[in-house]
Amino acid sequence: MNTNTSFPAKTLASKRSQLLLASLLGLLSLMPQLAKAQAAFPSKPIRLVVPFTPGGVTDTSGRLIAEQLGKRLGQNVVVDNKPGASGNIGTQMVAAAEPDGYTLLLGFDGTLVINPHVFPKVGFDPVKDFAPIGKIGDAVLILVANPGVPAKTLKEVIALSKTQPNGLSYGTSGTGGTPHIAGELLKSRTGANLTHIPYKGGGQAMTDVLGGNIPLVYTAIAGAIPHVKSGKLHAVAVSSAQRASSMPEVATFIENGVTDFDINSWVGLLAPAKTPKSVIDKLNAELQSILSDPAVRERLNGMGIAATPGSADKFGQDMARDLARYGPVVKAANIKAE
Repeated sequence: MNTNTSFPAKTLASKRSQLLLASLLGLLSLMPQLAKAQAAFPSKPIRLVVPFTPGGVTDTSGRLIAEQLGKRLGQNVVVDNKPGASGNIGTQMVAAAEPDGYTLLLGFDGTLVINPHVFPKVGFDPVKDFAPIGKIGDAVLILVANPGVPAKTLKEVIALSKTQPNGLSYGTSGTGGTPHIAGELLKSRTGANLTHIPYKGGGQAMTDVLGGNIPLVYTAIAGAIPHVKSGKLHAVAVSSAQRASSMPEVATFIENGVTDFDINSWVGLLAPAKTPKSVIDKLNAELQSILSDPAVRERLNGMGIAATPGSADKFGQDMARDLARYGPVVKAANIKAE
């Protein structure tokens, strides 16, 4: 009986080698096609979902970036407004979209790093469900007062608040927004006795502080500039780390002695998670070029937004930082969605 098994083993090894070689050759043959497909992005229009109604600063900044991005990519970037649930509805849509780079999100700090703490369920995970592309810019926040308020400096505002049994009222654009979070953080850092008055939009809050119905408003700087310049409102301080270029005469909270008080509202671009890195890199590179254009920076500045060119990784790190630091503030203030 022949017990020699070396021949079948060699045959099996030979077949495996042939299969491996065939697989490698198949992959090599596909590489030019794959490279061509990646190089061709985008080959059709891109949809930019804005999870708010048209006309606001967030929407306007998104339309500017969409216009510029379309020019650079050679494809239309179509803005698609999907408002609802404080931005959660449109954001959910992008989280569930095909991760191919053709559906993007205009991300807003209120939706991505505050809503997850305020709403019992938002329908998305801001870290796991998105691939950051890049931050567009920071919208500086400012605390302003009616000129009739007998306090001009931050120190005087804090002192005055402590004399008010029901607290010194400050209005914002609504519960759970970045100005609200900033006000609550100011309370916890300084011991100020402040009472939050939520409005359905910053415009209503501004009308009431101008009319003397409330003493203070925490808001985005763009809406406050004309009133401060005309003397109808008094600027107390800005929440950015450095003074705002649009109002360099107004000191920061940090300069007023509130350490590490750097809170801005921001806006940026994101894609669904698992979008190819090559697509993210291309979109980030184009965004950086757009934000480096002096004309674009000037237009953003007119909206109260300071352009912040940077990497996708840096944007992701900023998001994670804000998500972590705002959670305790929301919990301590017992802020819940209305």
